[in-house]
Amino acid sequence: MSDTAAGPLGGKTLFITGASRGIGLAIALKAARDGANIAIAAKTTEPHPKLEGTIYTAADAIEKAGGKALPLVVDVRDEASVQTAIGRTVEEFGGLDIVVNNASAIQLTPTTQTDMKRFDLMHQINARGTFMVSKHAIPYLAKAANPHILMLSPPLDMQEKWFAPHLAYTMAKFGMSLCVLGLSGELRQQGIAVNALWPRTTIATAAVKNLLGGDSLVRASRTPEIVADAAHLVFQKPSREFTGRFLIDDSFLASEGVTEFDHYRVDPTQRLFVDFFVPADSVGPASLDPVEA
Repeated sequence: MSDTAAGPLGGKTLFITGASRGIGLAIALKAARDGANIAIAAKTTEPHPKLEGTIYTAADAIEKAGGKALPLVVDVRDEASVQTAIGRTVEEFGGLDIVVNNASAIQLTPTTQTDMKRFDLMHQINARGTFMVSKHAIPYLAKAANPHILMLSPPLDMQEKWFAPHLAYTMAKFGMSLCVLGLSGELRQQGIAVNALWPRTTIATAAVKNLLGGDSLVRASRTPEIVADAAHLVFQKPSREFTGRFLIDDSFLASEGVTEFDHYRVDPTQRLFVDFFVPADSVGPASLDPVEA
């Protein structure tokens, strides 16, 4: 795991769940440009009519960006699948430095309209999957020089307004954040950082387009690159000092000296749409109003 490659994550090994598309892939590509090794842990092996990208197209993009890719068929609900994938990653690249728990399932329905199979799916992927991937990665991360676990999950803002409209999803998503709260304390003495990162605005992904709001919401979103840029900076933080944080992407970037955010907009003529779970007292560093007529 040499640090002699192009950028700060050169030679580092990342295990990213749900990395075949969207935010997971953006994080992978950002690290790949440094010369990092990326294990793509996802289920998609065949093209989906509504969802672009497979583990193999992601691997190709990562290699073209300058990284090394290991596409792995992983169901984060299946313990043997997760254990095998992490073992293969360590065998292929010689260790493990960073885990990104990005895989997630969503359904925004009230309780009476939530099928229990869907409830189980969300909890198995979001909360249980995050717990399990982290659990099996810990022994390897403990050997790394600056190990990080990052959840793509929200601040624990315990407000009724986040739970009442879609209780099952919120419980599952906050389950990921509870892993941050617990693991950051549990692993502090081992020097393994555990943090959460969440976008202030909706992000232009297939999930936003297909499940939430269609093209109009995509236009009112930022690109996945804002989350990738924030994650890239998180991974450079000293793991023994920077842990247990619940970060909002633009606020964290601003704290690191970033001053310009408009280039992350999909459509500068649209007002940006604030994402779920952003606390009311969180004030962003840039206006969300349209920047062009």
